[in-house]
Amino acid sequence: MTPMSCRRPTRHRPPHHRLGVVDNIVDFVADNPMAAVIAAGEVGFWVFIVAGLTARYLLRLPRTGVVLLAATPLIDLVVLVVTMVDLTRGAQATWVHGLAAVYLGFSVVFGPSMIRWADAHVAHRFAGGPAPTRPPRGSTAKRRHEWREWGKCLLACALAGGAMLLLIFVAGSPEQTRQLWATGGWLPRLGWVVGIWFVVGPLWAELGPRDGDRAAARDGS
Repeated sequence: MTPMSCRRPTRHRPPHHRLGVVDNIVDFVADNPMAAVIAAGEVGFWVFIVAGLTARYLLRLPRTGVVLLAATPLIDLVVLVVTMVDLTRGAQATWVHGLAAVYLGFSVVFGPSMIRWADAHVAHRFAGGPAPTRPPRGSTAKRRHEWREWGKCLLACALAGGAMLLLIFVAGSPEQTRQLWATGGWLPRLGWVVGIWFVVGPLWAELGPRDGDRAAARDGS
């Protein structure tokens, strides 16, 4: 007769390194609640887009789809208001508060084009719409596109800078918002973003080959 063991079966435990990663994430969110707000805002932005496109093309509810897509700017407003409230309560401005302002600026400026991009792809896939196209490399259309995108970057950085100035004004203490305006802070970094985008965008397109128009003409003939 085989003796029965009284030992309890061992439970599977997740590896320690996984627990460490989870603990680090929890600690980071606890120390930087604004990071969670920004992440939730980005997730909410795409949730509204997916819901709007689903209602528009799959459920055949175009008005509902338009309402959901038009509601995406409300997420930006919520992020800005939460950031302002956090600073008015005496929180020390960190890089996360600056990131919230940058998120606001770029979301407002690039959000509509991102929605149009997603709408074009979904319309092509589910509604028989035309296939999305890109301007050929080296073409006049490509250079115009790069200049237009850089202009949007310039506007986004201007809005982000304006949002940071608003946060500085709301906080009322330069020392409290030093991370936003001091050397190495977010305001100086916006200038670097504009400069780097200019180099890799319109300047690169202007200095590159200009045979895209001829190639497009050959493909169209």
